Amino acid sequence: MTEWFLSIEGTSSGRTVAFGLAIMAAILHAVLGAMQKGKFDPWTSRAFIDINYCLLSLPFALFVFPFPEPEVWRVLCFGVIAHAIYKILMAMAFSRAAFTVVYPVVRGTGPLVTVLFAGVVFNEIFTLQQWIGITVLSIGIFGLALYNLWKIQGPREQLPLALIIALVTGVTVAIYTTVDAYGVRLSASPFSYLAWLFVLDGFIMPIIWLGWKRKPEHIKALPSLLGRGFIGGLFAVGSFGSIMLATRLDQVGKAAVLRETSTVFAALIGWILLRETV
Repeated sequence: MTEWFLSIEGTSSGRTVAFGLAIMAAILHAVLGAMQKGKFDPWTSRAFIDINYCLLSLPFALFVFPFPEPEVWRVLCFGVIAHAIYKILMAMAFSRAAFTVVYPVVRGTGPLVTVLFAGVVFNEIFTLQQWIGITVLSIGIFGLALYNLWKIQGPREQLPLALIIALVTGVTVAIYTTVDAYGVRLSASPFSYLAWLFVLDGFIMPIIWLGWKRKPEHIKALPSLLGRGFIGGLFAVGSFGSIMLATRLDQVGKAAVLRETSTVFAALIGWILLRETV
C-alpha cells in the first residue's frame, strides 16, 4: 500500500487520486461535523469520536506502519496542539449557534488562509484564475452563513461570539492543515504519521470531557454514545486521512480548497437531518 502510494506521487495518476481523496474528505467531514452537533452536546460527541479513532489507529501505529523518524515527532507535537485548539474552539462555537451558521464560517476562512500558508511553507504558486476561484468559493461559503444567520429562528444573544470563535477556528484549520501536510511530506511513510497523530490526538477531548463536561445522564446514554463514537471515529479517520494523503500527492492549497466543498454537503445535512434553516 505504502509503496504504491509513493509510486504515484508527482504523477498525473497521483493528482487524480488526490482530487478523489479531497472530495471524499469533504463528504465525510460534513457528516462528522453534523454528528458533533447532533443528538449530544459537542464536547461529549467529540470525546467519544476521538477515543474511538485513537483505539482504531493504535494497532496500526504499533504493529503495521514503521515508527516515525525523530524529526517527525516534533511536527507531530505541533500538530496535536493545533488539533486540540481547533476542537476546543469548534465545540465552543457549536455550543452557541446553529450548525448551518458556524460550519460555513469555519470552512470559508480555512481555504484562503491555508493557501497563504502553503505559499510561504511549500512555495506553492497559484494562477490568477485559481485565486479568483478560491475567492469566489470563500465568498459563497460566507454568503451561505450570512443567509442562514438572517433566517435562523430562536435566541441570538450568543451569535456574535459564536461567529468570532468560528473565524478563529477557521484560522486553526489552516494551521493544522499546513503543519500536518508538512509532517506527511517529511515522514517516509505518510500512514505512519497519520496513525500516530490519531493516537496522540485522540486522548485530549476525552480528558477534557471526563474532567469538566461529563454529566450523570451520559451514563444512561453510554450505548448510544459508544455506537455514534465508533461510527464517528471511522469517519474522522477517513476524512482527515484522505485530505492529508491528498496533500502528499498534490498541492496543499488545492486539496484544502476542494475539501471546503464540504459546506455544500453540510448545508444539505443541516437542512435534512438537523432541521435547520438553509
